[in-house]
Amino acid sequence: MLDKDEDLESSSPVWISFADLMTGLLGAFVLLLVGVMAAQLDMATRLEAEVEKRQVEEQKRQSLEKALAVPLASGRITLNNGRIGISGKLLFELNSDKLEPEGRKLLKSLVVPLRSYLQSRDEMLMVSGFTDDQSIKSRNRQFDDNWELSAQRALTVTRTLIEEGMPSSMLFAAAFGQEQPLVANTNEKARAQNRRVEMAPVPKTSNTAKP
Repeated sequence: MLDKDEDLESSSPVWISFADLMTGLLGAFVLLLVGVMAAQLDMATRLEAEVEKRQVEEQKRQSLEKALAVPLASGRITLNNGRIGISGKLLFELNSDKLEPEGRKLLKSLVVPLRSYLQSRDEMLMVSGFTDDQSIKSRNRQFDDNWELSAQRALTVTRTLIEEGMPSSMLFAAAFGQEQPLVANTNEKARAQNRRVEMAPVPKTSNTAKP
């Protein structure tokens, strides 16, 4: 009788250890399952946010296309990823920041649709100037470099839009010089593409939204 009791007592720690092991494994499995579910939920949330973001961007693109249907149809402007592009030759003579009459006429035609679009979305318009990669000093001593030329062109367009009825609180100018070319500056045709002004609706910051 004593031997049986001793055998039972000696086997008890084994069962206890096995139970502890199973409990540990079950706990680890639960933690793993919770982690997987959390990761899937996070992935689903991110996917949903990305889909919503793309839907908003698509709606914005369609609204902008509708607002600028006439100048887009005439080929005088382009629209790519929310950026309105105008060839430099439509606005300025080569290496000049003096606006051409046809350029002013084009900008005037954009004021009403752009103003309406910006007001409906509570956004601002960033007017950006770009140049080719050729040194401006050898072509026009009025400007120190391409940064200055692109800045002056952006300012000229900005001021013209204001003169034609765009509220000054709705836009600002930016200069990129020869940076961010549309195509490689391999020949004159390519350089002509890179000499341009772009306008892009952007969200108002907390500072600009305040009067």
